[in-house]
Amino acid sequence: MTRTTPLWRSVAVVGVASLALAACGGDEDGETTGGGASPTAEQTGDGTLALGTLLPQTGSLAFLGPPEFAGVDLAVEEINAAGGVLGQDVTIQHTDSGDTSTDIASQSVDRLLGAGVDAIVGAASSGVTKTVIDAIVQNGTVMFSPANTSPDFTTYDDDGLYFRTAPSDVLQGRVMGDLVISDGYANVGIMALQDPYGEGLAENVTLSVTEGGGTIAGDAPIIYDPNAANYTTEVTEMAGRNPDAIVLIGFDETSTIIPELVAQGIGPQEVPLYFVDGNLSNYGDQFPPGTLDGNKGTLPGAETTSDFQERLLEINPDLADFSYGPESYDATILTALAAIAADDDGGTSIASQLVDISKEGTKCTTFEECAGLLEDGEDIDYDGVSGPVEFSDVGDPTQATIGIYQYGPDNTYTNVEYREGQV
Repeated sequence: MTRTTPLWRSVAVVGVASLALAACGGDEDGETTGGGASPTAEQTGDGTLALGTLLPQTGSLAFLGPPEFAGVDLAVEEINAAGGVLGQDVTIQHTDSGDTSTDIASQSVDRLLGAGVDAIVGAASSGVTKTVIDAIVQNGTVMFSPANTSPDFTTYDDDGLYFRTAPSDVLQGRVMGDLVISDGYANVGIMALQDPYGEGLAENVTLSVTEGGGTIAGDAPIIYDPNAANYTTEVTEMAGRNPDAIVLIGFDETSTIIPELVAQGIGPQEVPLYFVDGNLSNYGDQFPPGTLDGNKGTLPGAETTSDFQERLLEINPDLADFSYGPESYDATILTALAAIAADDDGGTSIASQLVDISKEGTKCTTFEECAGLLEDGEDIDYDGVSGPVEFSDVGDPTQATIGIYQYGPDNTYTNVEYREGQV
């Protein structure tokens, strides 16, 4: 049975935004290409809302791509079935974000901006976003991420053109620390990949564990190279610290680390292992049956209803995971509704309305319903499939849900509860 449990401690972004964090998918060596910049000119629409995606088809977060693309495609299908935006069908162009080990994202952004898109849904990786956000903003185009969780973006100089439907990692770190302590583990080991996402989330988990009365095994997280050939040294060091439980913050290299944990006698059946959004995946037969049985993980996002899952499966019948599909859907719906509210499909016009349509109006939950209210001259408050979406003045969600999941004998995970918090 699922249940909703309020966070027992408040979460504040103030004072944490200076941390060098990337986010869900803040992958290898992500760097900011600039300090932010104003757009060169306001963009006026041409009457057709043109959307692009910058989502992972390749790279360390490729497993997140299918549900994200499906969420966007489902939203576009429903928008156009309800009459489109400003009397025209919405168009969509998909591109690959890759990860920060390649220049794929920059090439994709150049292609999208050259095609004249009004808004880009993506990137999933905060590290990737940091490499392209300035180019997008300078063009006067909206950048709307369904999965970035870096607190850095709260104060980033984006001239009001960057938005996201995923919460800051300040919240996930708080929930993870609370979860491990409430499960009865006092001496907590942390292994995190060496990049802004891994180190930043490790810092937030550390803060939560110590504030909850626990300790960090070895007094500090073990930071590892995600491109290493093996992790024998790091796992040996962790074994020597004798942790009660281990929080593993990583991406696809997790599949290499777990067998090493097993080989050294501190595998998931000896020492409980906790996953985060970057590596919470249905591993199935990648490991022997029962390897992950009983282990837990956290993932931002409210419950994905069976109805919404079925709608996503109509778009992509091969989906085995729905992570960030709802957030991608909501980002697309919100962009379309903002264009209607602005009576213009240009990027700067869309950005000017996104905060207003997320709060303090008539509640509505579908594109068709919300668009009808807007056309009748009403203010709206869109609540999405990813949860209530209410933006701060800087485009951040002000409330969010973190799901807690548990693996079964088949090495796939199911939800056990949701915890809500203010960010």
